[in-house]
Parts: sequence; C-alpha cells; structure tokens
Amino acid sequence: MTVNLLDFGAEGLAGFCAEIGEKPFRARQLLRWIHQSGEADFAGMSDLAKVLREKLAATAVVEPPRVISDHIASDGTRKWLLSVDAGNGIEMVFIPETNRGTLCISSQVGCALACTFCSTGRQGFNRNLTVAEIIGQLWWANKALGEESGSEETESPIPINKQEAIQSAGRRRAISNVVFMGMGEPLANFENVVTALDLMLDDHAYGLSRRRVTVSTSGLVPAMDRLRERCPVALAVSLHAPNDALRDQLVPINRKYPIKELLAACQRYLQSAPRDFITFEYVMLDGVNDSVSHARELVQLVRDTPCKFNLIPFNPFPHSGYQRSSPEAVRLFRDVLMQAGLVTTVRKTRGDDIAAACGQLAGQVLDKTRRVQRSGYEAMQAAR
Repeated sequence: MTVNLLDFGAEGLAGFCAEIGEKPFRARQLLRWIHQSGEADFAGMSDLAKVLREKLAATAVVEPPRVISDHIASDGTRKWLLSVDAGNGIEMVFIPETNRGTLCISSQVGCALACTFCSTGRQGFNRNLTVAEIIGQLWWANKALGEESGSEETESPIPINKQEAIQSAGRRRAISNVVFMGMGEPLANFENVVTALDLMLDDHAYGLSRRRVTVSTSGLVPAMDRLRERCPVALAVSLHAPNDALRDQLVPINRKYPIKELLAACQRYLQSAPRDFITFEYVMLDGVNDSVSHARELVQLVRDTPCKFNLIPFNPFPHSGYQRSSPEAVRLFRDVLMQAGLVTTVRKTRGDDIAAACGQLAGQVLDKTRRVQRSGYEAMQAAR
C-alpha cells in the first residue's frame, strides 16, 4: 500500500522516514523537494540516494488533486476546478495584485453551515478535504504560476539559511498570501487544516508568514480557541449582522454560538494572534443588513474588540433571494464605520466573468446532507 506524502506535515514525514529506515534529515529534504520545488517524481530528487529514491517509488506517491478546468478572468483572476473523487470537485482562486498574490483555497467539499447568502452553503456538504487535498491546492497553484512565469528551479532546493530560503521562494513564486475563504468552514476540518497550515509556515516547505495566512470562520468558538493554542495565524470572522436576531437568519451557526460568545473568543484569540486585530467580514445585502442604523449598531457591538472591517458587495447567484447593496448604501455604511474610527475597506469584486468572486465558489458536491432535496420539498410545501 502506497502513502501520499502530501498528507504529511513535517512530523508525519519524519515518522514515515523512520518507518522505512531513514534518518530524520531525509524528511527535511523531502519537504523541500515536494513543496519548495514542486517535485512529484522521486527520480528527480537528485540529492537523494538512488536506493532511497527506489524505496520511495515503491512505498509512496506525491499526488495532489487533479485539475479539471482552469479559467482566467479579464482582470487576471484565475480559478481552478479540482477533482477530489468521483463526482466531487473543489474550487480555488488566485487573485493577482500589484504588491501581492493571494490564493483562496477550500477546506471541505461543500459546507454544512448553510449561510443563506453563500453559493457553497446552498449545495450541502459531502466531506472534509484531506491534508493532501488542502495543501495540494497550494502545490498546484505554485507549480502552474511558476511555470508560466518562466522561473527556473535550481538542481537542488536546499537553502543555505532561512532568509535565503524565503528570498528564493519569493523569487520563484507569485503567491505571497493564502486565505482559507473558499469552499467549506475551515475550523470544522480542524486537524487537517492545522497540518496544512504547519506546512505553509514551515521554512522547509512554503515559508509563509503567519500574518500572510488567514483562516476565515463563521464562528466555531471552541475551534477558535484550539487554533489560538495550536497554530495562531491571521483570523477573519464572517460576521454579516450587528445583532443575534439577524445573524441567526444569515449565519445559522450563530444559534449555537451567539455574538457575545463569538466576540469573547475573538478577544481571547488576540492574545496569541500575529496581528493585533480581527478582520470582520460583512457581506452587503440590499435591504437586509446594509442600513445606516445597522452600521451604527455594529459600531457599538465591536467597541471593545480591536478590529477592521471588510465590506463585501454581495455576488449574486441563481435563486439566492438576495440583491447586492447599491454603491451609495455601501458608501454610507462604510462612512459610519470610518467616522467611528474603524478601519474599513470595501472588497473589490474580482473574477465576476468566471464566477470566482467571494461567495460564488461552487465546485461539484454530492450532498450527504440532502439539503438540495430538503430545500426543494420545503419550497413545494411553502407554495401550497
């Protein structure tokens, strides 16, 4: 039986090497070949002994998800659809900007949290992604973007020191930031996400800064506390409402972990966070949560929580039941927050022509929750 080495973090890879009779430093070499160089063929790992390469070929693979489609929008945004098993696909998006490149990745096939304004949430949920399927998204994107930029890898990826490793990776790769804002709730797939995070931060793998890796959550409070203890990276919280009554409707997990508990968890997280603020994401829904009074209520809600706001114009999808707030409504809402001293940005809509914008990632999901069937039945009942 072969194992997929993309499923292993540094510790797991060291354990695998021990099992096949190899010393711990071999794990570091493998990390660099697999993640820094994007090498999937053991025969190409030139500084490994021939006997070890043959042993690896007999016992292991480096197997990321398979790319089904690859689309580039007019603004340069790029979306990949990846196959993770028969009938299930996930999507990831690369957003190029002047001073950074951000990869938005998925953590689950579908999502069980059923946020009403999210295309993924409307599909239902099938399963968690494995570590290989999560880190494989970054592996693929690095490889695709590196090859297209014409970058050349050296024969051996072994760096002289940490700083040289980071600078070398920066020259080769277009991806400077990773955000877990694709399909799924990352903290509902905690162990696999944390292992993938460890790889992203490892200097022998991707060497990303904690400040440049962001986990977004709808508010799984116990898992937020665990993340703070295990692997504190930048945190974004999908807030979307200034009170429990409205948030219960938009983000159903709020019924289990209401806003007061959520904000308390944010305060605790800041004790270990790499940034001194929490980012609150707030989708702007016309006539639902976008009034000046909502903004004023929001100011009072977060007055004791160091934060910044990212206002997200709603990206429509079929049968969503919502409309995007007008530019004037967004401006007035933003102004209320900014006049209260809250740093506030309005997310620029990207990738509209390839359905790559925030909240639109859909992939292909075999819905184990049967949400689609239930929704159809409920609609028929309501129509009677």
